[in-house]
Amino acid sequence: MEQINIYSGKEVISRVLIDNEVETLASVLDPYKKVYAVMDRSVAMDCPMSLAIAEILNSKGAPGMLLDASEQEKTLETVMKICSWLLEQGADRDALVLAVGGGITTDLVGFAASIYKRGVRFAYMPTTLLAQVDAAIGGKTGVNFDNYKNMLGVIRQPKFTFICPKVLESLPPRDFLSGAAEMLKTFIIENDGSYEKAVDWLSGYVASEEPASYLIENSDELAALIASAVLVKAGIVTRDQFEGGERRKLNLGHTFGHAIETLAQRKRTESDDAPDITHGEAVAMGMVLAAALSDAYRRKNGGVLIREDGFEWGLEQRLEADFLSCGLPIGSPFKLSMMAEVMKKDKKAEGDKIHFVLPKFVGEVEIVDLTVEEVLALMSSNH
Repeated sequence: MEQINIYSGKEVISRVLIDNEVETLASVLDPYKKVYAVMDRSVAMDCPMSLAIAEILNSKGAPGMLLDASEQEKTLETVMKICSWLLEQGADRDALVLAVGGGITTDLVGFAASIYKRGVRFAYMPTTLLAQVDAAIGGKTGVNFDNYKNMLGVIRQPKFTFICPKVLESLPPRDFLSGAAEMLKTFIIENDGSYEKAVDWLSGYVASEEPASYLIENSDELAALIASAVLVKAGIVTRDQFEGGERRKLNLGHTFGHAIETLAQRKRTESDDAPDITHGEAVAMGMVLAAALSDAYRRKNGGVLIREDGFEWGLEQRLEADFLSCGLPIGSPFKLSMMAEVMKKDKKAEGDKIHFVLPKFVGEVEIVDLTVEEVLALMSSNH
């Protein structure tokens, strides 16, 4: 079992444990005498590994709650339901609440555990690629509020995150690729060659007639990519747990992406023909827009763009080509002017400026404070 630690000073505050055998969860839970499990209902219904997970939890005498995890249910009301269930079960301050599911499940359960009795221990077993490489790592929890993404929440570390790449074998391709966007994001921030390996691996997955078989046959390479992504994020969180500076880099693609998700959510309440966009898909679109903004910003400020064969080649074009080969969308269904209005209320806004994460090239990003009006002016000059 591979272990990656997150530190506060010299103290280990959270452990990420990676093992391809789900049965290892039993020994990971051994130190905890009072375990309460909250599982995404879709995992219980659709994941072949759910029976093995349930048997482990039953052997620990862990009561279980099924959760309908969706963006529509990512609310304070759902958090209160989890807290009420814990109270009914008699969970005390010595409890460990285990979330089994994707990023919505870990966000909800982590938030509930953080406020129940002023905070009890919690841990995660993420069952989606998105949660394994991003959502379940680093301690961010939260819910949507007033049609804005993750507007309420806390930063509090899980005792551990147990990652079993084998559970991804039954994940629908679209959900898997949604997580791939977050993995690529991590390698755009810091790259030791993993970005290129990930693009190659994902291109093969997309091109395969049997994606599930491809995943099984190339599982070792996938596990290595997951570990590399976790290592990058764990390092950033260790250096800046509460997002005072460097951790903001992890928001690459999210300012634009959250605006896309918010607009899609609003449209769903108004009509039946609203675009169906996953979080990872929105982040992929957001990263392409961030690259376009970065290219425009550097042109204006005399920066150097990538050049090949004497032609100017912006990062936007490279990401578009790479993302398409990985089966990811690259174009937002909403006008930039519509997105701009949403971004004005982004969590990362301070005064009239927003901390935009701009990729300089694959492996390095910078944080630039811009007003929405400045973004619109730059983007209009770039196209």
